Amino acid sequence: MSRETVVNLILAVLLLAVPLLANAVGQPFYITLATRIAILALAATGLNLALGLGGLVSFGHAAFFGIGGYAAGILATHGFSGDPLIFGLSGTNLMPVIWLVAAVTAGLAGLAIGAISLRTSGVYFIMITLAFAQMVYYFAVSWPAYGGEDGLSILVRNQFPGVNSMRPLSFFLICYVVLLVSIGLFALIRASRFGSALQAARQNPVRVATVGIRPFRIRLTAFAISAMMTGLAGALFADLNRFVSPSMLSWHMSGELIVLIILGGTGRLFGPLAGAALYVIIEYALGGITERWQFFLGLILLGVVLFARGGLLGFVTGKARHG
Repeated sequence: MSRETVVNLILAVLLLAVPLLANAVGQPFYITLATRIAILALAATGLNLALGLGGLVSFGHAAFFGIGGYAAGILATHGFSGDPLIFGLSGTNLMPVIWLVAAVTAGLAGLAIGAISLRTSGVYFIMITLAFAQMVYYFAVSWPAYGGEDGLSILVRNQFPGVNSMRPLSFFLICYVVLLVSIGLFALIRASRFGSALQAARQNPVRVATVGIRPFRIRLTAFAISAMMTGLAGALFADLNRFVSPSMLSWHMSGELIVLIILGGTGRLFGPLAGAALYVIIEYALGGITERWQFFLGLILLGVVLFARGGLLGFVTGKARHG
C-alpha cells in the first residue's frame, strides 16, 4: 500500500469520525462544517476531472454548481406549493429525483458550453467559460419568479427515502456517501482507457489525433461529466443551506473550486477533499479572528504554488505528481 493511499484512507476516516464525535458530544455545528467540506470536495472533484486530468482550466464551473442548486430549489418550491412546474409536471422533494434532474441539467449545460468553449484553448478557454458563467449569473439575478438577486428559500430540507434528512448527522452521511461514490467514479475514469486518452490529449493533442482519437470529443465528454458532478454538489449545497442565491453562480465560486484543487493537489484522488478541509478549517479558525482571513489563505496558496507543487497531498506523500 502506497503512502498516498494511506493518507487518503486517513482523510476519509477523519471526515467520518469528526461528525460522529461531534454528534456524540452534542455539537451539531461541527457536523455542518464537515458536511460543507464534503459538498465542496464533491464540487471540486467534478472540476478536478476536467482540470486535473484534462488540463481544462474552467472558470465557469460555478454555472454548473448554481444550476444544480437552482434545480433543487425550484423543484422543492413547486413540490411544497403544489403548483405545476412546466408542461403540467409537478415539483418534488425527493433527493434522488432532484439529484438526477440537477445532474442532467448541469450536464446539458456543460455540453452546450463545452461545445463552444473547447474550440478555443489557453486564456481564451478560461475567459469564454467565465463569460458563460456570468451570463447564467445575470440571468438568475434578473429572474424574479425565483427570487432574483434575493435568492430562493427552501422551506424544508428535501427527503431521502428511509432517512431523516433533517438530522445533521443523517444529512452528512448522505453527502459523505455521495462524495465517496464520486471519488470512486473519478478513480475508475482515471484508470480507464478514456482517462488515459484524456490525459494524453492534455499532454499532446496532435499525437492523440494521429492515432485516430478525436481530442475534442474526449474533452467534451469529460467536461459534461465534470459539470454533472459539480451540479450534483450544487443540489446538496442548496439543501445544506436551505437557500439558493445567485452567489452560487458567481465567478468567486469558480475561483474557490480551483483554489481547493490547487491546495489539495491537482489530479489527485483525494486532493479536492484535502483542499476543501484545509479551506474550511482556515475560514473557520481565522474568520472569527479577522475579516481578512483570505489574506492568510492567499499566503498559504502562494506557499503551495512555490514550494509544494503537488499540493497538500504531494507535500505529505513526497510526490510532486499524482500517479
